[in-house]
Amino acid sequence: MSYLFAFAPWIVYAVVPSSQWRWGALAGLVITVAVTIRGLSKRRPPAAMIIEFGSVVFFSAATAFAFAQPHTALHSYLPAIANGWLALISWFSLVIGQPFTLGIAKQNTPRDAWHQPLFIRTNVIITTVWAAAFTLGAGAAAVCAAVGVGRAVVIVIHVAAFALPMLFTVRYVAIVQARVARIHRAAAEPVGTVYRQRPSGTVYARGE
Repeated sequence: MSYLFAFAPWIVYAVVPSSQWRWGALAGLVITVAVTIRGLSKRRPPAAMIIEFGSVVFFSAATAFAFAQPHTALHSYLPAIANGWLALISWFSLVIGQPFTLGIAKQNTPRDAWHQPLFIRTNVIITTVWAAAFTLGAGAAAVCAAVGVGRAVVIVIHVAAFALPMLFTVRYVAIVQARVARIHRAAAEPVGTVYRQRPSGTVYARGE
């Protein structure tokens, strides 16, 4: 849910018709300000709101530019710029050792797990996937703008840049959690327990 709120302005902006791009930028600004205020009211730490703060900067600049230069040819490149900005935020968060997904994940994870290597490495991997998706999305959107590809294709690219890493995040977290659960179960087994297999295929401990 945190990801949905953080990226809601970008998704709304992506689906607004190109002819209404000024209002799309304004809508993105209004939504991102609302999301940011919501996060601050819940006392979320800055590390958990990297995307929100970056969104405020982007949509403030995009809205000002859109209304100052409503007929500029650059507006067709804004989807590419938007993905590029998110890619920049993502890569920068990795460079400074604060992957943006780490702050989000901490909101739903016990504090004693925050400094565990597996928890940190998992979020480095997830943030890297998001950064790569935004980078590829920026490149693809720029090519579409340069060759004049239809708006529908641009929307698909923009949405895919969010949907694919989101699906990866859900799947990868589930895999890691299952791995941790197996480790905990193994650690809870009595030392020296030997497992055998009945002809039926049922696995049982020796002595049953």
